[in-house]
Parts: sequence; C-alpha cells; structure tokens
Amino acid sequence: MSNTPASGSQKPAYTILYLLSFSHFINDALQSVILAAYPLLKSNYALSFTQIGIITLSYQLTASLFQPLVGSITDKNPIPKALVYGALFSLLGIAALSQASSFSWIIVSVCLIGLGSSVFHPESSRVANLASGGRRGLAQSIFQIGGNTGSAFGPLLVAALVIPYGQANIGWFVLGALLGILALYKISRWYRIHLLQQRIKAKKKPYTNASQVSKRRISIAIGVLIVLIFSKYFYMASMTNYFTFYLIQKFGVSIQESQLYLFAFLGAVAIGTYFGGPLGDRYGRKKIIWISILGAAPFTLLLPYVSLFWVTVLSICIGVIIASAFSAILVFAQELLPNRVGLISGLFFGLAFGLGGLGSALLGNLADKTSIEYVFQLCAFLPLLGIVAALLPNIREVDA
Repeated sequence: MSNTPASGSQKPAYTILYLLSFSHFINDALQSVILAAYPLLKSNYALSFTQIGIITLSYQLTASLFQPLVGSITDKNPIPKALVYGALFSLLGIAALSQASSFSWIIVSVCLIGLGSSVFHPESSRVANLASGGRRGLAQSIFQIGGNTGSAFGPLLVAALVIPYGQANIGWFVLGALLGILALYKISRWYRIHLLQQRIKAKKKPYTNASQVSKRRISIAIGVLIVLIFSKYFYMASMTNYFTFYLIQKFGVSIQESQLYLFAFLGAVAIGTYFGGPLGDRYGRKKIIWISILGAAPFTLLLPYVSLFWVTVLSICIGVIIASAFSAILVFAQELLPNRVGLISGLFFGLAFGLGGLGSALLGNLADKTSIEYVFQLCAFLPLLGIVAALLPNIREVDA
C-alpha cells in the first residue's frame, strides 16, 4: 500500500486517534493484569523468579515474533478487521488466565494475550499514522498514552478486584476486552473507508516518499535504534516485573502497597509518553531520543541506594524521561523507511516485547542466583547506552 502524504493543512482525525488510544488502554491494561498478578500467582503456585520470568518471556515472545510478520503482510494487503480478530485472542487469554490451575495453563493463557497484541500493535500504529494529518509524533503519542495509562491502571484494578478476592476475579477484565472490541470495530470501519480513498488517490497521483538517507546509513541507524530499544526495555523489564518484589523485599511494604508504587511509576511513563511525540515533532526526534535514554541515567544510578521516599521520587523521574523515547524512536524509524510503516511498526513493537520478555527471564534468573537488589544495581547502568544516539543521522522530517 502506498503511504499517501497528508496535506500539511490537514487536521489529525482526533476521533479515531482517541478511539485508538482507548483500545490501546484496554489492550495494555489486560497485559498489565499478568504483571500485577505475579505476587498472587507466585504465592498460589509456589513459582520461582525464574518461572515468573518464563511467563513474561512466553507472553512477550509470542507477541514479538508475530508482530513484524503481521506488519509486513499488511503493508501489502491491509486487513482492517484484523484489529477485531486480535482483540478476540486477548479476550480468550484473559478469560483462560482467570481459570488457570497450573504453570502450564498460565503459559497458554498469556500466549493467547500475546497473539492478540501481535496483531493489535502494528495495525493500530499504521492507523495512527494514517490519521495523523502529518503530525506523526503527536498521533503516536496519543496512541501510546492509552497503552501506558492502561498499564498504569491495570495494577490498581488488580489490587482492588483480584488480590483481595482471588485469581477468578481476573475474569472481570473480560468486560473491558469487550469494550475494546467495540472500539476496534468502529476503527476498522474508518480504516476500510480510508484505504479505499487512499487507493483512489494513489491511482490518480502515485506517490513515493523515499528516504533521503543512504541504505548504509539507514542500516546503521536501525542498528542504533535497536540498541536504544534494548537499553530502554531491559530497564523497563526490571521495573515492570520486579519493582514490586524489590519494594516488598527491601522496604517491607505489602503487596497492595507495592502496586501503588508501581502505579506511580507507570503513571509517570504515561506522562512521558504523551510529551515525547509532540516534542519530537517540534524540536527533532534525534534530540528527544538522546535526552530520553541518556537523561535517565543519573536517576537510575541513584535509585538502588536511597530511601523509600526517594525511590518513589526517582522512579517517577525515570518514568517520565525514559518513556518519551519510544514514540520518537518509532517515528524516526518510519521516516527512514516511509513505505514500510507496517513492517517498521511490527519490528519495533516486537523488539520492545521480545527484549522486555528476554530481559524479564534473564533478570528473574539473576535474581534467583543473587538478589533483587543486585538486579537493580546492575540495570542502573543500562541508560548509559543512550550515548550511541550520537550516531543517528540528521534526517529531514517530512509529513506522513
């Protein structure tokens, strides 16, 4: 499919962007149920930290391996209703998790949720690009903030509905999945009509939006972006999967209290995500990428050595700074390969999931062999990899 540029005067399709954000809220809230339920599942089934890591790895690898494939296929043949089909997998997964009675059954449940995400992210990111009206950073931020807000509120809902009453109450999240399906159905109808309009325009006036960067520099830039994704999501794996355990072990907080601290961090991530895209549109994505990864390093290096109060303050600062990176990284990559929006979206969402899952498994194993505190001391150095952003080319940021 040709990515027809939006006119510079064209306004973003805000209704679609907000519906995308809402559906992303639902999708990532369902994902966060897995993470937030870890203390309960660990207690119910006597799971080790290694098994906790394997659960995350199974879910995130299922999502990551299929996302580039979905994106590549839909670059050539978009399938609007695929958004609804993907959401049905997530609904089945969350229902199965509420009734899971063994480690193996938990793995099957989270893999179903992973399959749903593997369809949702690349296709939704493509729709956000089409609905951007040329303001791609803003569009991606609106889309992303829904997901990060869902990730933040998921643990609170688990703390209120699941932890006090038991695993079966995870089933209440099926209602949220149904709302997400309704929103995605409306989006898919707009998407289908928009695709028809784009094809008509493409026949009248074919458009090619070729990158001004050489293939060699594109390859180097993509490699640098992958290193930055590694840095960000390995660190995020330590926080989203093990921050509650760190707080419980080091400071003796309760399970429910630990969920509130996780909510504070994930809420900060949502705020950072919102501002990252528009700032990239205004000041240049390379600058935002540079600041958002390397800029988090002073705070991550301090976090393992301070009191609970300062851990809270520092985690909020880290969340705001490091979260601003992804929208800028994704749109930067899309501008490098503007005719492969689906593939790039699938690749980078897939890397985010896959590296996050791999990081969870490796860090869980390391925590079993050493301690949770050692894991946080080691991960504190990851944002220093942000220095490689200096190798990114300066590209002309064009309208989508």
